Amino acid sequence: MELFKQFKVFQKQQKAYGMVLSIASWDSNTEAPKKCFPHRAEMLSIISGEHFSLMTSKDYQEVVNALIERIDEFDTLKKKEIITAKKALDKIVKIPKEEYVEYSKLINISQRIWEDAKEQDDYDIFKPYLKRIIEAKKQHIAYRTDQNDKYNVLLDDFEEGMSMELYDQFFGAIKEELVPFVKTVLEKRKDTDDGFITDTYDKATQKDFVEYLMEVFDYDYDRGLLKESVHPFTWNTHSQDVRFTVRYLENFVFSSIFAAIHELGHALYEQNIDPALDMTNLNGGASMGVHESQSRFYENMIGRSKAFWEAHYPKLQAMFKTQLRDVSLDDFYRGINKVDETFIRVEADELTYPLHILIRYEIERMIFDEGVDLEELPSIWNAKMKQYLNIEPTKDSDGLLQDVHWSAGMFGYFPTYALGSAYAAQIYYTLIKEIDFERLVRENNIEEINQWLKEKIHCFGSTKKPLEILEMVTGEAFNPSYYIQYLKEKYSKLY
Repeated sequence: MELFKQFKVFQKQQKAYGMVLSIASWDSNTEAPKKCFPHRAEMLSIISGEHFSLMTSKDYQEVVNALIERIDEFDTLKKKEIITAKKALDKIVKIPKEEYVEYSKLINISQRIWEDAKEQDDYDIFKPYLKRIIEAKKQHIAYRTDQNDKYNVLLDDFEEGMSMELYDQFFGAIKEELVPFVKTVLEKRKDTDDGFITDTYDKATQKDFVEYLMEVFDYDYDRGLLKESVHPFTWNTHSQDVRFTVRYLENFVFSSIFAAIHELGHALYEQNIDPALDMTNLNGGASMGVHESQSRFYENMIGRSKAFWEAHYPKLQAMFKTQLRDVSLDDFYRGINKVDETFIRVEADELTYPLHILIRYEIERMIFDEGVDLEELPSIWNAKMKQYLNIEPTKDSDGLLQDVHWSAGMFGYFPTYALGSAYAAQIYYTLIKEIDFERLVRENNIEEINQWLKEKIHCFGSTKKPLEILEMVTGEAFNPSYYIQYLKEKYSKLY
């Protein structure tokens, strides 16, 4: 149909601009010099403006709306492309171009400001930018809807179909089941010789081990690369260009190891999406929740398992002879699964991790639906850390400045980390019924696990909705009890 051909021309143009902006973002977060950002933000705002004009042009709107009217004439894949385009169009079409451009400029600058604020442990540096980002997000929501519960709009952006009501049920189960269990585990801790965890590990050697892990997980070097950044992340524009970053801390080697495995989960998902989707608007993962299910699956179900380290601990031990010479496999396994109250989310253990997300979820709700004063955010954050983890940060770099997400305007993203962990557990209990998971991990045959996940989840990109994929894989609707069961089973054995 001629109308659909016109639509694809528009889509290709939009993708070209999106790719340029995305590459600039990658550069900003990896190696761009600090002093370039004011000029860079000005230049990128011009490209963003052109991109916005393409995404909201009268001709494009007419094509999309005409296709929606004739939606029943198309096959399933084309229907999904059209519906996805309509949703994206409705999201931005009412935003004035000058506001969109100004917001783009703000985001390009604010992420560097956040890095400075974190490095200097000074919330006041970042606060004015955070205020402007939140005000802009609220205004953008107002252009889309007049509903009072603004946060629901943001939640749906990252996980279609999710709402505060559903997240409240999910986090309610975590509060009821996991919070008391965490307290019990923490009370049963024993003093162990785990000084090796914070020993000094050469950064260059850490990088060598991360590159070894890339081979272990069968990451395709020809379609990606590894860089260092302040906050680990995965970046992609299509299945043939999927990159990721880690950070290296000399006194915490687990940071690079588990950040790498986590990001490899994201990266493998993107590399395994059907290349036929690359030139469509369906070429990314199904949702952030499904994406996090993959990264958390690789990080925790594989990376923190004893079977994995039976295969790979000798390699790590050989690379860090001094630090790990007298550390047994059992001690190392207990070390990587040590439960502790920690300030930093990305360094948190698997059991206390969802409590970090609960804190952020509750604060984001307060920001968007309760109008909390930004002056109070540090004290609110600290109080919730005390409530759920019984620790209180003494500096904001260990508190509300630790994550990059708010500087990028990604409100509504955080809950998907916990949701993804729950998806991962439900998927895990299905997978172990169908393949000999533990043997494959122990024998370093990750490729067979990759293939199972590719066939069941990865290859579909975003052609299916998140809960549709979960039910297709597991045979049932989302059930958070699997997550609670998984954590209780694992940590009851450990403690």
